[in-house]
Amino acid sequence: MPAVLLLHGYQNDHETNAAYAIELARRGVVVMSIDEYGHGVSQPGLKNRGFVNHVVKVNYGEESEEAGTFKKIGSTERYRLLMNFSNLSFFNPIYITDEAGNVLTDSSCGGIYAYAALSAMPQVDPSRMGISGHSMGTWAGWSVAAAYSGTDIEPKATVLQCGELFRNSVFSDSVSLAGTPIHFNNVLLLQAKWDEFSYFRDYQRVVDDRLLKSDLRTEFLGTSPDQAAWNTTYGTFIDGSSRRMELLFTNHRLTTHNSQGLKTAVEWFEEALGFSSEIQSTDQIAMGKEWLVLLAMLLVLAAILPLYELLMEIPFFARIRQPLPSKAGIKGTKAWWKGAVITMLIAGLTYPFMTQLGHALLPLPENIFSMTVGNGFIGWYSLLILVMIITTAIGWKKAKTAQGFEAWYDIGLGRAEKKEKLSWELLGRSLVLMLLLVGMVYLMTAIAGWCFGLDLRFIWPFFKTFTLRRLGQFCVYYPIFAVFFILNNSKIMASMRTEASYEPGLKGFLGSWLRNALLMVGGVLLIVLIEYIPFFLNIGPGADVLFGSTFGGPFMSLLILFVPQVLVFSVFCTYFYRRSGSVYVGALTVAALAAWIVTGGSSIL
Repeated sequence: MPAVLLLHGYQNDHETNAAYAIELARRGVVVMSIDEYGHGVSQPGLKNRGFVNHVVKVNYGEESEEAGTFKKIGSTERYRLLMNFSNLSFFNPIYITDEAGNVLTDSSCGGIYAYAALSAMPQVDPSRMGISGHSMGTWAGWSVAAAYSGTDIEPKATVLQCGELFRNSVFSDSVSLAGTPIHFNNVLLLQAKWDEFSYFRDYQRVVDDRLLKSDLRTEFLGTSPDQAAWNTTYGTFIDGSSRRMELLFTNHRLTTHNSQGLKTAVEWFEEALGFSSEIQSTDQIAMGKEWLVLLAMLLVLAAILPLYELLMEIPFFARIRQPLPSKAGIKGTKAWWKGAVITMLIAGLTYPFMTQLGHALLPLPENIFSMTVGNGFIGWYSLLILVMIITTAIGWKKAKTAQGFEAWYDIGLGRAEKKEKLSWELLGRSLVLMLLLVGMVYLMTAIAGWCFGLDLRFIWPFFKTFTLRRLGQFCVYYPIFAVFFILNNSKIMASMRTEASYEPGLKGFLGSWLRNALLMVGGVLLIVLIEYIPFFLNIGPGADVLFGSTFGGPFMSLLILFVPQVLVFSVFCTYFYRRSGSVYVGALTVAALAAWIVTGGSSIL
């Protein structure tokens, strides 16, 4: 049977390719989807890809030292690694080695080895094989296709889901494993209209016909600018010269499950690999799996609340529950909104800068803090922790002067009977309770994996069982996440409580939750608007326009994942504060869930 290797993007894992795997397998294709270096359960870290001390700031083949677009770089190893993502190991030596002895060793991130393993399977016809990759996986796909060009198992098709194009001159002198000049058979580029990553739109701000008719794109299509068109195939499949650019009206991350992209890719592989199926390319069921697993994940998370109520009947945990502080300390409407606006502005406007700083440049010991996106959040959280400590101290001083020393209890960190003291007992009991609540979610995740081979997720990695190394990383990141959420909940749930906090029943819960959710997610929503309104107006992504492309990309595209997560977290935090009278249970629980999401399957050095 024909076969296709699937390669995922940065921060994803093999399960992100589920839509392509399901739809191709339904049509009789053998599909292998791997965890690339540093992702999922892969043992080699991302550093196994290698890096060099320079970077190209425009399309490869168009750079020059005189123009400053071929630049030497330094700083942390992860910064150099991340800046080398579009540097491929089959390029000319000037791109893959440096004077310090660094070498870009395997830009396929293990794909070359996986492709060989797939070709050797007895049910596979090695003369009818293809590759598809998304984002980082497109660079891996180029690398695999280059490695096996001219061999008996050379890929007959490559499908790039949000990929970068290169000048032919970049690899014109390169040779494959067969020792022959490299060529690429039947390449399909699925182009997202609103791609947050600048290198996937040729460093232009928008994707439009100007991009389509550029020299780079027309060279790829093998046609002239006046003949170039979206969604049109050029060349022939017989000699491998087929080229096509399919324009998808979606963003970078959603490309992996876009129905038009799936349809086009299925038809492309059918033609290039020489197979046909009675199943129409528009007949797709993959999203059914995603919606059902999302439902399963939400049900498991919802089960935290009744489990909490059951455990609170045990005397050990019943000690956690106490009344809310008196209404004397609640804020009026004007004061609340003033504090809310300041809170949201600080959180939102620092997000693009501090996440990117932590992601690559913050001088963290990388043998300890090995999660790349996790380091981005540490950078942001650290600044917000400092701001919250300062503002809490100011509020504490005012409270001490105006109404007596009850600050620890008023801000949700002390007991009602010992208002002037921080309660370590309350913290300790809440920590044990958190372990049981999150332990239940972990057990259900493990059962889903054992029984069905599935994580609890929606398209991208959310909850999956740990490897030993990833469990260690969870233990490293969790304390920082916990401090952030304790202070955050103290500020939002306790210090900014309102009349709604004291209203019983569903009405009181909704009144509290709406305000708390606004405070927790409002700043990030502000950045969402700044990013996407100008993008949809065909001006360009807001981060690129206002701050430069350095602050676009990973953390801006993460917003579509981050916002719904925080909304779910705000439900737990509101519920637990109203039911326990302290912020610990909610803060410790959502900190564990957040640290789990970051460390469970995403990129590790």
